Amino acid sequence: MIPVAFRHRQALARPRQLASCAGTGGAFGVMMAKLTQQELERHLWGAADILRGTVDAGDYKQYIFGLLFYKRLCDVWEEEYQKLLAETGDREEAADPDEHRFHIPPEHRWEAVRQQSTLIGQRLNNALAAIEDANLRLRGVFGDVDFANQDRFSDALLEKLLAHFEKHRLRNADVPADMLGDAYLYLIKMFAEGAGKKGGEFYTPRSIVRLMVEIIDPRPGMSIYDPTCGSAGMLLEAVQYVKDKGENARSLSLYGQEKNFATWGIAQINLFLHDVDDAFIAKGDTILSPKRYDPKAREFVEGVGAYDRVLANPPFSEKVWGFEVWQNGDPFGRDEYGCPPKGYGDLAFVQHMLASLKDGGVLAVVVPHGVLFRGGAEGRIREAMLAADVIEAVVGLAPNLFYGAGIPAALLICHKKKPADRRGKVLIVNGDATYTPGKAQNFLTDDHIRTLADAVHGFADIEKLARVVPVDEIAANGHNLNISRYVQTGADAEAVDVAAEVAKLQDLIAKRNEAEAVMFGHLRRLGYVG
Repeated sequence: MIPVAFRHRQALARPRQLASCAGTGGAFGVMMAKLTQQELERHLWGAADILRGTVDAGDYKQYIFGLLFYKRLCDVWEEEYQKLLAETGDREEAADPDEHRFHIPPEHRWEAVRQQSTLIGQRLNNALAAIEDANLRLRGVFGDVDFANQDRFSDALLEKLLAHFEKHRLRNADVPADMLGDAYLYLIKMFAEGAGKKGGEFYTPRSIVRLMVEIIDPRPGMSIYDPTCGSAGMLLEAVQYVKDKGENARSLSLYGQEKNFATWGIAQINLFLHDVDDAFIAKGDTILSPKRYDPKAREFVEGVGAYDRVLANPPFSEKVWGFEVWQNGDPFGRDEYGCPPKGYGDLAFVQHMLASLKDGGVLAVVVPHGVLFRGGAEGRIREAMLAADVIEAVVGLAPNLFYGAGIPAALLICHKKKPADRRGKVLIVNGDATYTPGKAQNFLTDDHIRTLADAVHGFADIEKLARVVPVDEIAANGHNLNISRYVQTGADAEAVDVAAEVAKLQDLIAKRNEAEAVMFGHLRRLGYVG
């Protein structure tokens, strides 16, 4: 991904930023030829191999991501220092925190930690904590990573791990932000695959994200919001989409919220490694304590914002989501269409997203199919949403596209104010046959993404793929949005002539009776029956 600087720049030390940097990676950096993308990914994944058998696979990511980020910060700081030193010839000025994108105290830089041969884990802990303390923008990004547990991290293991990381410098000049950012996304994907169902909590397959971004079509100057942002992949994909069109992604404003503290840290690192300093990601429960960024106060406050584009992959059918609060009325007024049932929080997230949408905005959200046809409270909410004409399209996806969820899911596309020619109608797209099978997981190709996105944008009937359905017809079907009710992708069922089939059956019965009479005649002659 191409480095992006956004509006509302909030410097880590002070607003001044360096346009570009160069550096050495410290005394322990090894001069090597530039890595390819694949070599970089293999190198980073090799760190996980070192931990295998010592650390639980589900915990790899927090340690690997922490060390990767620490190494990148140190190498880029040294890169900036060398450039400033060459320009000024003044070591003190070159090391001035105000001259850097971020500050790393001298005693906590990579080369200082590498001089330690005992209690390495504690020294690492101290360094990570000091970097967070020195940079407001980085507060909390390392989460609860603890290298000081010597039962888990012996000095010998940490020595091996640090030696592995310093095989290659991670300066901007050696590893550009787009290259390192893509490698980080590769690691997130690999960790998600290893985590199975839990992987879906912090990572949505990139092909699904690309499809959602294609559908909502973000434009320069827009605000983009993900209320359950995980590792921030959807926000970054929106940036990439605008860049790929050759348009100004610097004008985008990125916002999000994430409940899981460790995942929030992954998101912050992901954004930082992509050189995105100005995405504002709040910590906390979106349903019970929604946050919006106040640019005047430069902090998050409780409340619901208003955004041009909203997209998310919330947890499926959350059992504990805040029903006890919403049943008495949501304090933030997001329950416009009703209170979801206690055991299914899906439509609480959908209603939060609708409440967060500007009048001309568009949202795309991943939902389980049950949201489309379950009755009770969900049926009443669906009826109210259809009556308000905020549902523009439903896109059914193929099965086994998500980590740990073999069941198919769907995308719900909503507009608060639909274009005039789409009012009173809902586009139903059945993508259950639009995929490529994989060994462990199915996936969407570029052609699949284009097919489904074009169907949504075209908003027209397409044989065995899409149909524009009047809301009146959906109401007549009990407000059921079950996709296969409106669009079938399988082979057409062969027409059955009932009268002809009955005649065949009667003929077969007559032949059976005739054969049976002949058989019993032979048995009587032989004396077997009277």
